[in-house]
Amino acid sequence: MSKSLRLSEKWFRRGLWLVAFVFAGFLIGLGGTIVGDLPKVEAPLELDDFLDHNAAQALRDQVKAARKAEQEAQAALEQASLQRSKAASESRAERETFSNWLATRSATQRSDQDPELIRRTQRLDALKQTELTAQRALEQQQQAALDARQSAAAMQEQLSQLETNGYEKMAAERRQVELRVFLYRLALTLPLLAAAGWLFVKQRQSTYWPFVWGFIFFALFAFFVELVPYLPSYGGYVRYVVGIAVTAVVGRYAILALNRYLERQKLAESLPDQERRKELSYDVALARLAKSVCPGCERPVDLKNEKIDFCPHCGIGLFDRCGACSTRKSAFARFCHACGAGAGVKLASE
Repeated sequence: MSKSLRLSEKWFRRGLWLVAFVFAGFLIGLGGTIVGDLPKVEAPLELDDFLDHNAAQALRDQVKAARKAEQEAQAALEQASLQRSKAASESRAERETFSNWLATRSATQRSDQDPELIRRTQRLDALKQTELTAQRALEQQQQAALDARQSAAAMQEQLSQLETNGYEKMAAERRQVELRVFLYRLALTLPLLAAAGWLFVKQRQSTYWPFVWGFIFFALFAFFVELVPYLPSYGGYVRYVVGIAVTAVVGRYAILALNRYLERQKLAESLPDQERRKELSYDVALARLAKSVCPGCERPVDLKNEKIDFCPHCGIGLFDRCGACSTRKSAFARFCHACGAGAGVKLASE
């Protein structure tokens, strides 16, 4: 049809399509913002909302105290270990010194060194006792650290069990929130899709068709594209079911429209030539002729064949003679292309 339009009209139509796409773009931006903000209508979920607050707080305090006791026990254990190592080192050094001195005394056999032997033996016994005391202290601290560690682990196990139950409840509630948010989005996009369908059927060729088509593009994008990233697993079923339903409705409409068109064509082909011409608009006739099809029945016709003046399929006149200059011209032209005379002008001899 574009070949039969005036140049300015072509550009106006292109500009209106641009308006439709720009309008759809702004609507899509607004719709995307709204759909993205819909989860904010639900309060954010936190683990503490699904726990016994008093029990959880008591367990957390106990775990904290047990961890602190474990750290203190570990620090005391390290000190005890250090003291035990120090005592063992002193005892070992004193034992080596005593062994050397005792070897020297045995070699000299001097009886005046007996008091020194007693003193050294007593000192060695004292160091050994200190080492034993440090060893017992180390063992006590090891036991204390083990008890603290086990107590902290037990408290942590109780807290983990309590939090696990809370996580299960929170997961169930999160699924409910996802379902509600999904229904919010569905409640927003389904009416848009229904309105787009009504506009397509009733208003797509109205005066304000750019806004109609812009809204249709927006509704289709909102439902089939914008909604997809937010669909839970079961949402895919809704999307495909709605897609099937929309396809079925559009397909049924197209089939019925085709049947109505064919019935109209059959009825029109049975009318006289002049009445059929009155039913055809000038632009529609030119558009069909530009496609080398009959304006009346839309079947292919060889318009370049100068011997064909009537459609061989429906019999409508395609070419006639100018009333002023007798030039062969299109029967649908309003003026003669050779002399410019109007289509209603008759020959002067008549």
